[in-house]
Amino acid sequence: MKQEVVALGEITSFQSRTEEFGPYEWYKRMLESEPAVYDEGSRTWNVFRYEEVKRVLSDYEHFSSERSRTTINVGVDTKEGSLGDSKINIINSDPPEHRKRRSLLSAAFTPRSLKQWEPRIQQVVDELIQNMRGSTEIDIVAQYATPLPVIIMSDLLGVPSHDRHLFKRWVDILFLPFQKENAEEVNRLKEQAAKEYFNYLYPFVIQKRTQLAEDIISDLIRVEVDGERFTDDEIVRATMFLLGAGIETTSNLLANTFYAFLYDNPEVYSELRADLSLVPHMVEEVLRYRFNVTKLDRTVKKDNDLLGAPLSKGEMVIVWMSAANMDKRVFEDPFTFKLRRDNGSKHLTFGNGPHFCLGAPLARLEANIAIRTFAETFRRIEPVPGFQLEANLQTSAVGQSLSRLPMRVEL
Repeated sequence: MKQEVVALGEITSFQSRTEEFGPYEWYKRMLESEPAVYDEGSRTWNVFRYEEVKRVLSDYEHFSSERSRTTINVGVDTKEGSLGDSKINIINSDPPEHRKRRSLLSAAFTPRSLKQWEPRIQQVVDELIQNMRGSTEIDIVAQYATPLPVIIMSDLLGVPSHDRHLFKRWVDILFLPFQKENAEEVNRLKEQAAKEYFNYLYPFVIQKRTQLAEDIISDLIRVEVDGERFTDDEIVRATMFLLGAGIETTSNLLANTFYAFLYDNPEVYSELRADLSLVPHMVEEVLRYRFNVTKLDRTVKKDNDLLGAPLSKGEMVIVWMSAANMDKRVFEDPFTFKLRRDNGSKHLTFGNGPHFCLGAPLARLEANIAIRTFAETFRRIEPVPGFQLEANLQTSAVGQSLSRLPMRVEL
């Protein structure tokens, strides 16, 4: 079923890329409004406070993931580029069906798998840092935040390393957000990217059925739940979405971490270097503070007033996790980026309830290794004078993301 996509701009009316990258003033206003705010233009209920956001995400009896309208615009509505209504579609399903579908996909993200991947992640991190050691100025996006997850995800899929650049290009296109003014052109680009990806990966899936290895594709071939297995077609389309989520999330997490070091609170980097045991706390604080427009949507399953307003069956509810992460009812001094925060891991960036992000453990693992190793290597970092944020942002699936972030480094 083709879904109507509601664009971010229909609700927020941000005036610049910079404002969208740091929407804190808007969040302050919305957090002081009613628990559920109705937007006439987009015909959506919007929820910003922590407890209400958490409630909507976890209460699938009243707020369903099966929807005809959505803010999620990944892939494209073609045979090659959509999840359809098959068993790989965990996005648009509720328990109990969702549990079975998630169990099939989660085979690729078991703790056993993560432990096996850790040495390879460390090796890639070491190689990327070695390439930066002779420089006094680097672009942390181009040289670290972007290549790391692209290399790791392509390795984990088990595809040739020399084709990694293709994955980045396909992901950038397939995860472009919806904008009404260029919807036709974006859909055309997505259709082409999905077709290229499908045609590229399908032969690898066929080959691996007779040559299973320790990689995600092989795990998806092996897995069986209640007698059900993935078809070759489903595996290709599932990896498309796993790949995109794996690259986008980790790349932005790393880039945003260094932006926070340089511009949000410049004292934090030296504080972190003095106690590297705080790296996991830093990762959680970046996830809380610098994932700027993280949101999900649900459909009202039956009439209710659980959010303090009369919600009718079929209406669309958007929950703003990034605003909930700034709720002073939960986080002390929420609009300050700081390292030593006792409850930073309570953020809702990865969601809550049945649809909690499958790739969260991998993103955390990559970020922890990458940030710790970088901090061990470079004793000092500084902004490059004249950097203009507005000119170095680009539209992505997670809102505005950094396309470039130059910084001076000292060993």
